[in-house]
Amino acid sequence: MTAFARNQWYVAAYSREVGRELLGRTILGEPIAFYRTEPDPEGSGGGTVVALADRCVHRRFPLSASRLDGDKVVCGYHGFTYDTTGTCVYVPGQKRIPRAARVGSYPVVELDSFVWVWIGEPELADPAAIPRAPHLADPAWTTVSGMEPIDADYGLLVDNLMDLSHETYLHGGYIGTPEVAETPITTEVDEGAGVVRVSRRMDDAACPPFYARSTGIEGRITRWQDIEYLAPCLYLLHSRIAPVGAPLPGPDGDDSHAFHTEITYAITPSTGGRVYDFWAVSRDFALDDTEVTTFLHDFNHTVVMQDVDALNLLQRALATEPAGYQELSINIDTGGLAARRILARLAEEGEKAGVPS
Repeated sequence: MTAFARNQWYVAAYSREVGRELLGRTILGEPIAFYRTEPDPEGSGGGTVVALADRCVHRRFPLSASRLDGDKVVCGYHGFTYDTTGTCVYVPGQKRIPRAARVGSYPVVELDSFVWVWIGEPELADPAAIPRAPHLADPAWTTVSGMEPIDADYGLLVDNLMDLSHETYLHGGYIGTPEVAETPITTEVDEGAGVVRVSRRMDDAACPPFYARSTGIEGRITRWQDIEYLAPCLYLLHSRIAPVGAPLPGPDGDDSHAFHTEITYAITPSTGGRVYDFWAVSRDFALDDTEVTTFLHDFNHTVVMQDVDALNLLQRALATEPAGYQELSINIDTGGLAARRILARLAEEGEKAGVPS
């Protein structure tokens, strides 16, 4: 069974996904039901996200397939009813409620358009430790986003994102050009902080359709790809493109000659062979252009589905490999291998703390 890094924050959903309908997600093997409380009619609060274990204590019926009565969850099988803390407040046919009649609850925080859930010991949950992607909720950026489940181990998605040379071959004609695979990378690793940075700077590259059609650039470009992976969940790709010959960022930070996108992935393990791939593309140009917004959403969704298909295929292929098969790694794998080490350490620390993996 896959060892997960517990006692960590993970993205469970976009804020827009959680409302007055129960939403079920399985995170690190734990089924969880999410919903939003009723807003205060006077507008002074409410509407907060609740996360409860997604199994009724009576006969294990999924609460996500049940209904809400105000802010209480009523099991759709026999009517056991739970408040926002997971405490059972009603059982059918008797007044006495058994002491064991409660379901687990999970700490949740809404931040940067995401709903984050803490998987581990609740007393260790520190919202200040949540990694940030502030551009997702910043009006200075326009964002398109989505989520795709992948039937593959979450480590395969981490590998995929840490090595962007695959863009040349898997995403040619969309975001990949020959220069992505040909350009060497630089890698920085902060093992203690759990951060890996991989940078690829292309001085003279073909402009892929993803950028040519969204920016209007004709001809060749300078293209910077600066990855920042904050283990275990958040991946940021800081992307800068500009026509060849355009000024570089000035000493005062001015970079108005370039176009910038922030590519965000939240990588959330579901089970040992399934991962949620939350993706978003934020841009600082053509902010109100609906045609550009539609193009970037649809185009990037196609790119994401190319990854989904490739990783699903890779997972099936790996399942047929004999035990002890050997991988071959090269320079482009430096960042991915560092990410693997960090994830293994975080999983081991969870085990030492007495949290099952």
